[in-house]
Amino acid sequence: MASVEEQDRYFVPQPSRWPMVGAVALFCIGLGAAFAVNGMLLGKLSLALGFLILVFMLVGWFGDVIRENRLGVYLGREDMSFRWGMGWFIFSEVMFFGAFFGALFWVRTVSVPLLGSLDYKMLYPDFEAAWPLSTGPGITQAYQAMEPWGLPALNTLILLSSGATVTWAHWGLLQGQRRQLKLGLFLTVLLGFTFLGLQLHEYGHAFSHLHLTLASGAYGMTFFMLTGFHGLHVLLGSIILFVVWLRSLKGDFDASHHFAFEAASWYWHFVDVVWLLLFIFVYWL
Repeated sequence: MASVEEQDRYFVPQPSRWPMVGAVALFCIGLGAAFAVNGMLLGKLSLALGFLILVFMLVGWFGDVIRENRLGVYLGREDMSFRWGMGWFIFSEVMFFGAFFGALFWVRTVSVPLLGSLDYKMLYPDFEAAWPLSTGPGITQAYQAMEPWGLPALNTLILLSSGATVTWAHWGLLQGQRRQLKLGLFLTVLLGFTFLGLQLHEYGHAFSHLHLTLASGAYGMTFFMLTGFHGLHVLLGSIILFVVWLRSLKGDFDASHHFAFEAASWYWHFVDVVWLLLFIFVYWL
């Protein structure tokens, strides 16, 4: 147990190269994306290089933090900084998805009824103010909307179950039950990757059978942007929980020092809540 004097001190690490490495990675990714949309081979190479550098940076940077934690240099005040940082990060993610949900609600409640009004009937005589849109400028192939029952409902059950398993793992950690901690984390990671596998299958069905793509008007755009970015967050959360599980196998974390686990569980519960909103407003209503 650190003394009061030690807890008042704040650990300042040595200057790090990782921010510069991350900047190089983002530059390569941005440059590669610009080249790739123009059909240039250099774009794919730059994208691949950028993502490899990004992974290298993440492994190295977080590895440094883990090593510092094991050395016992975080004595108290750093924990509060980590909590504030994670809280603001999740808040930024809330704003990120809020923008996409705002676009969805604007299209459904404002744009579609307006374009279907008498004022625009002469401009768009074949337009039907119904959601999901089935006709309209830019839609070259008829498509079908996604049904809520089936894979989406199953994926909802999977994510809700994963929220329960990560909470169960947390209870095990607080009670000193290491086996419960490890099993709960393993089940959570397994459920996360199962969700991703089923979502990929759902996308394949949408492309090949429903003819639903990003080019399928406002419905296709909002559907794939919201569910796609959510899937990316599930992938990120699953990787984070996998790392936490590996650390638990090595004996890391105890009842009083386990912020990495808490941060991962906060993020995972956030992902669960976003999916519930997606299921209701994108698939169901």
